[in-house]
Amino acid sequence: MSRLRKILAGAGIATVGAIGTKMAVDYFRNRNKEEAPDESEGDVNEEETPPEQVSYAVVQDDSVQSFLDASFGSPGRYVPSRSPKVFDYQGGQYMVIWARDNEKDKNQMMAFQYTDAGRKMIASVGYTPDKTDYNMSGLDNTPFAVEVNGEKITSGQGEADGADEVDFVLA
Repeated sequence: MSRLRKILAGAGIATVGAIGTKMAVDYFRNRNKEEAPDESEGDVNEEETPPEQVSYAVVQDDSVQSFLDASFGSPGRYVPSRSPKVFDYQGGQYMVIWARDNEKDKNQMMAFQYTDAGRKMIASVGYTPDKTDYNMSGLDNTPFAVEVNGEKITSGQGEADGADEVDFVLA
């Protein structure tokens, strides 16, 4: 079983289609739902994926809600607002979820890294058109950044101008 499938099964998240590959720069640029690779082609071997590509899974939308409810203990607080990204990049496994935080009335982007020790949140960004707050507690040891209004943030915590969207990108 692929590493991504093991992570998704452990999180209770269902996929659509096979595990596919895509150029990393294109994958991170896409804000829309990825096309699910044809299941008849089978899953790619993540260990054979070239370093400039990601192996990715397309997630069944309704299973993300169950994950959020179970992870944060407040059913319905977070509601997915954009297709999540679940991927393997250069040997690391990650999940990024965009959701509406109904309790704090803002959008939220949460990035997790999976290791042998379990799931760790490496970035959290709350954003409204008026204000963005961020905590990049584990992002500095990865090849990633969070892009807010065209600026890449790779570490630290603080505030920035408001934003309508934030993206998880290569640093």
